[in-house]
Amino acid sequence: MIATLRSQWNSGMSLAGLIELSTSVDGILRQIRHERHILPPAIRCRKCGRIGRAAEPKVSVRATILALARFDIASPTVTKKMEKEWAKYRVQNGLDLYGQAAAPATEVLDCTHTTQKK
Repeated sequence: MIATLRSQWNSGMSLAGLIELSTSVDGILRQIRHERHILPPAIRCRKCGRIGRAAEPKVSVRATILALARFDIASPTVTKKMEKEWAKYRVQNGLDLYGQAAAPATEVLDCTHTTQKK
């Protein structure tokens, strides 16, 4: 994943390009977890107490930006600027953490796993 970040990132990259890079890194993470048979942790539902697997982890655009700084691929100044640009771009375009169109918020009334099909 680090090699992908090093080879594909450049300082003139657009935010759309950064979203694509984040998606690429997320795909690599999924592939690694699949090949190594790494399962998400088991968690207990706070509402009903049921134990089950957590959702698969995903790489957000901000996590990609922070990884650029962590692995000295981009300077802290550049990454701070990218974080601000990303936050503004995300709000302007109605995007979620992963650069996809944000779904409207809905109120969760019950645990999804407790709903049974009739």
